[in-house]
Amino acid sequence: MKPARTRSTAAAVTVVLAAMSLVTACNRGSSDSAGSSDAPAIGIDLPRADSDFWNSYAQYLKKDIETDGVNALPLSNSQNDVTKLVANVQVFQNTGAKAVVMAPQDTGAIASTLDTLASKKIPVVSVDTRPDKGDVYMVVRADNRAYGTRACEFLGKQLGGEGKVAELQGALDSINGRDRSEAFAQCMKQKFPKITVFELPTDWKGDVASAKLQSLLAQHPDLNGVYMQAGGVFLQPTLALLEQKKLLKPAGEKGHIAIVSNDGIPQEFDAIRKGQIDATVSQPADLYAKYALYYARAAAEGKTFAPGKTDHDSTIVKIPNGLEDQLPAPLVTKDNVDDKSLWGNNVG
Repeated sequence: MKPARTRSTAAAVTVVLAAMSLVTACNRGSSDSAGSSDAPAIGIDLPRADSDFWNSYAQYLKKDIETDGVNALPLSNSQNDVTKLVANVQVFQNTGAKAVVMAPQDTGAIASTLDTLASKKIPVVSVDTRPDKGDVYMVVRADNRAYGTRACEFLGKQLGGEGKVAELQGALDSINGRDRSEAFAQCMKQKFPKITVFELPTDWKGDVASAKLQSLLAQHPDLNGVYMQAGGVFLQPTLALLEQKKLLKPAGEKGHIAIVSNDGIPQEFDAIRKGQIDATVSQPADLYAKYALYYARAAAEGKTFAPGKTDHDSTIVKIPNGLEDQLPAPLVTKDNVDDKSLWGNNVG
């Protein structure tokens, strides 16, 4: 059974600044394929190429575009820059896009773009990130507050309710960074008040995370826990730093620093197997790609949806500026890291 449909208006986005089209040319991919020209054209912007998670998402997208015969315009990559995203979407509009898929990393700055293109009736599917304002047709996302809560509960139990934890936060101008941070803080305060949390904003940058963690370790060498809000950008610099400091001790060994992450990339799974980290929450990169395309085509065809359970083990919820399909995101530990159903065991 497909999700229930309703007569809600398909939301959309547009952009200004046509002069930026020159910038866009520098950010467009050359290896993208399109489906039947009879199908509505879909414009797809990739948010960045410096994260293993987002690179995996891109792989799934390209595979699904080819397999499902999606009429995709040449993919663009906004490189974590909202100005480039605005320019890229302008090109989609100029080249006949009937729907747009994006993943704005700055969820506040994209609002005017969404409002402008809404008047052009080009519906937008936002992947992983929920714009703060501006209409969207569908947000394809997991429950990011649950990420923070699960990380808190896991670390709290690992540490026996006492200790010091470094929280490598994402960008706080992002709904994902805010949701994970707020839920983690609330859970720690309520359930593990004897654990001291050091919040380290990083803007989703691995080098910033490493530098701040190094400074924190100098002040608190007894740190015994780390929460990484994005393994795709934080895992390698964090492990490298701990190894350099001779603090990278396997799980079960005295002095092990308990680490829980978010993303579910293959590198995190390998680190769990080696005992370097203890857990991660698996963001469904494969499902993000699949349902981003599914909803984009549905939007271009004028279909609509209503809140409620879906046929793919998720729930559509109403948000102030549209709808959000909250996809499942399981906790991965040494007990289930080899589960073949996890996308991190199948990508590549």
